[in-house]
Parts: sequence; C-alpha cells; structure tokens
Amino acid sequence: MQNLSLPELKKTATNYENLMVPALFVSWAQKVLDAAKPKPGDRILDVACGTGIVARIALNRNGGNGLSITGLDANPGMLSVAESKSQEIVWQEGVAEELPFEDESFDVMVSQFGLMFFQDKHAALQEMVRVLKPGGRLVVSVFDSLDNNPGYNALAEAFGRIAGEEVEQAMRAPFSLGDTTLLKSLCKESGIPSAEISTHHNTAHFPNVRTMVLADVKGWFPLAGIELTDEQIDEVVQQTESALAKYISEDGRVLFPMPGHFIRLIK
Repeated sequence: MQNLSLPELKKTATNYENLMVPALFVSWAQKVLDAAKPKPGDRILDVACGTGIVARIALNRNGGNGLSITGLDANPGMLSVAESKSQEIVWQEGVAEELPFEDESFDVMVSQFGLMFFQDKHAALQEMVRVLKPGGRLVVSVFDSLDNNPGYNALAEAFGRIAGEEVEQAMRAPFSLGDTTLLKSLCKESGIPSAEISTHHNTAHFPNVRTMVLADVKGWFPLAGIELTDEQIDEVVQQTESALAKYISEDGRVLFPMPGHFIRLIK
C-alpha cells in the first residue's frame, strides 16, 4: 500500500466506494450471494471485503435474521469506510493467507475479486477452506480474461500508450486469473479439486468514461504508487471514449460486458 498514511488510505477507499462500487461491485455482490446462499443464523466471512459491499448486501437481504457477518481486509482505509457504512458487521484487519480464526468457524465464505491480488493464492484458498464448517459454502469470484472484457481492455491499452507499460500492467493485474484452466489447476494444487468453476455474465455501467477512468486513477492507483497528470487523464479519457464508442449511449453512459468466474465449493 505504498506506505500511505491512514488519511490517504481513507481518501482512496472513499473514492473506491463512490466511483467503483456502484458501477461494478453492487451487481456482482448479488450474484456472489446468490451462489453462496446464506441462511438465517449463518456465520459469514467476507475475505478481502474492501469497503464491505458483499457483507452489507448480505445483511440487508436477510434483515439481520440472526446472521453473524465479519468483513476482513488488509487495508485499514477500506475498513474505516466499511465501518462508516455499517456498525452491525464486525470489521477486522487481516490477510487471507493467515486468517485469524479457528478451524470450522464459518458457514459461508465469500471473497469478491480479491484472489488475484493475494501474495500466496494457494495459502489463501487453503485458509478459507480451513475456517469453513463442514457443509459450508465457499464462493470466490475473479474477473474473466481481459480479452473478454472490452471496456477494460481498451482502458488498459490507453493507459499503456499514455502513461507507460507499468501502468498498463497494473490495469491488467485484476484479470490475471481469467483462464478457467488456470483456476482449476489452482484449486487442485490448493487441495480442493472438487471445487466447481463457473462463468457468470454481468455489465459494467459507469455514468461516463471520465468516471470510469477516475475510478482507477483515484480508487486504487494510489495504493500501487501510480500518479497521473491531469493532461494524461484527459488523454486517457479521450482515447477510451473513441475505443468504446459503440458502448456509449447518447447521454454519455458507458455500459459494456464484464464476465467473471466463480470458484464454488461445498465442504
């Protein structure tokens, strides 16, 4: 997290919540929870919870209903924003590779678009299975490959042309687990060969291309130590608008397909 101060982390997390969550992660959270099927009285853990959209929707869906929900993230800024959104959920700092919980502690384990960023993906999956109760449900989502995500493919290329290869590679990182063969191998190597891999379809919907660009520039680039000038941002917006013309409506909204994959396991 580039040694950012807590106020800087909070600012980035707030931008992430305001710019990225509504456009991408609210609708995905619904799909993740549909797959996880939480029931009244379940204990739920949301790993790499970010600002907590999956945990919050789980709580709202069930109206409480005796659910016990914990959100875990390594970023204190994300957790600060999450706590400001809901005090009914336990927000805890920690990493996926060393979950600070006893064996068989949770009925439902979810992790939305975090696996790609874990330092040790095998250890993270093993830890999630370790703390899952027998009969518990695990759902981990990852993005499909960039070739199948036209919006972010165009955006990554624009960042690369204007800001350089390092920034383009940072944009490509979230899509690094898009190959289902790779996912199956990862599950097998992690000791969960029975995990089911399925592809799901969704649509990204930003109010305009500038918001789409700023979601990355302000919502997570600071965590990677990436800074762009206003001129570079303007150029990225212009080039992305040109590349995505067929996905932009008359009122400027940009909507494009954004498929992803789920790793699902019933222990």
